[in-house]
Amino acid sequence: MSTLRVEALEQPDGTAFVFNNKNLLINGGMNVFQRSTSVTGKTTGAYYTADRWQTSITTAGTWSQSRSTDVPSAQGFGYSLKMDCTTADASLGASDVLAINQRIEGQNLQHLLKGTSSAKKLTLSFWVKSNKTGTYIAELVDNDNTRQISKSYTIDTANTWEKKTITYDGDTTGILDNDNEQSMRVIFWLAAGSNFTSGTLNTSWASTTDANRVVGQVNLADSTSNEWYITGCQLEVGSTASGFEFEPYDKILARCYRYYSKMITDSAGRRCATAVGDNTTNAVVAMVLPTALRAVPSIVESNMVLRNSGTNFTINTINSITPDLADRNYFSFTCVSTGLTGTRTYNVRHNAADAYIDFDSEL
Repeated sequence: MSTLRVEALEQPDGTAFVFNNKNLLINGGMNVFQRSTSVTGKTTGAYYTADRWQTSITTAGTWSQSRSTDVPSAQGFGYSLKMDCTTADASLGASDVLAINQRIEGQNLQHLLKGTSSAKKLTLSFWVKSNKTGTYIAELVDNDNTRQISKSYTIDTANTWEKKTITYDGDTTGILDNDNEQSMRVIFWLAAGSNFTSGTLNTSWASTTDANRVVGQVNLADSTSNEWYITGCQLEVGSTASGFEFEPYDKILARCYRYYSKMITDSAGRRCATAVGDNTTNAVVAMVLPTALRAVPSIVESNMVLRNSGTNFTINTINSITPDLADRNYFSFTCVSTGLTGTRTYNVRHNAADAYIDFDSEL
């Protein structure tokens, strides 16, 4: 009789690989960059590069953000997210903000038992590097109940990758909504004005008071020499950090598709969908996306055209977005153009090598 032998796979830090969706964060290893791998001149907030990671900037300098191959040695990571200050702000205004954050759906957090006597502790772990040493703040925000908790960590040595681990107590107040909307936000602060730093750091769950959120935070925006890198972000239930959960790339990409999907091409002339003319100014497009979106998306296109019999018709606007069902990945939407013919079929086509159409249902 043969004996089945099961061997545990080990990660670079010697701990076993665990594939059980323990990480509440998506794309914590900075694998997926659908929007762009590099942007410059950013002075306001948006989703710019790494999927699921939003940048918040309010008059706190000018920034480049990029995918970097500078990563912790021998830890299994391929990329990090890099912030690079290109115009400094050494004297922050009271309401100035600079941060990187991820937002999490309430239906993915019900097992935390938040708002009950059995509320679970959470542990945040990540790798970070900067030339700017000192105190930084990592905050959890309960968006449903206007509550938050902040903890500090220290970058001890300049230009050196350091692993940080922070544990947050469970919150027995404030049940999270069981829906597909934002319930919790994880924020890595990089700079903050006095509106957020003038009180006492709130290291226990409490109703949100802005002055107590970011006390002690260094100002990463105070010099154009400043850079900040992060990778290996993991938020998990419990009071200790386990090894980072390395997921296959296709699984990470599929999870990112729920919030954002960008259809791009490497050359002009590629077709991505079919449209039918409704009248002289409208055509209805039906498109199947890689996975079900979180919600009805906003749709943005660049250099896309409708084409029939060798003639291109410029797409002016997109509106009237209709999902087949809330949990499906089939959408129809109206393209507004001119010179169309009712009932005629058109190809939806990339008209340039950098053309795209994207579907955004981010939190």
